Amino acid sequence: MGPETPLRIAGPSDVGVVTGLVGDFRDFLEARSPANAEIEAAVSALIGDRHTEYLLVGSPEAGFAQLRFRLSVWSGTEDAWLEDVFVQESARGEGFGRALVEAAIERARSRGCSRIQLETNQNNRNAIALYEAAGFNACHLPAFWKGAPDICFTREI
Repeated sequence: MGPETPLRIAGPSDVGVVTGLVGDFRDFLEARSPANAEIEAAVSALIGDRHTEYLLVGSPEAGFAQLRFRLSVWSGTEDAWLEDVFVQESARGEGFGRALVEAAIERARSRGCSRIQLETNQNNRNAIALYEAAGFNACHLPAFWKGAPDICFTREI
């Protein structure tokens, strides 16, 4: 993959494209929700939020990354959260995932972020290999506090 790879930040006119790709991701995960209308409502709200960016890759668009930004009290700069990365099955193996991750890192760097974080399922070996190749370290590798790894917790409310 080279400089000819179409990659761009989605704008308000891309709500339908982003909604479709998020729906494809939902289907890939074999999830029942959110419904397409719920995805569209969220994307419509987020695409204009300065704390969110959607990156699109391919022509036609075959993948996306969702980046979220938040100010960190610990660094005094923004942190980036790479919330989602997805490439349609028919476009895998063309370097689109790598292009999205590299673009996400560059977007975070350009905003002055001191770090970019993400999570993935431990069974998603391809994603883990991609993130490690891009320089991400699993939180269980470098011990942060008192020699112990951090643990990601989620509570549905």
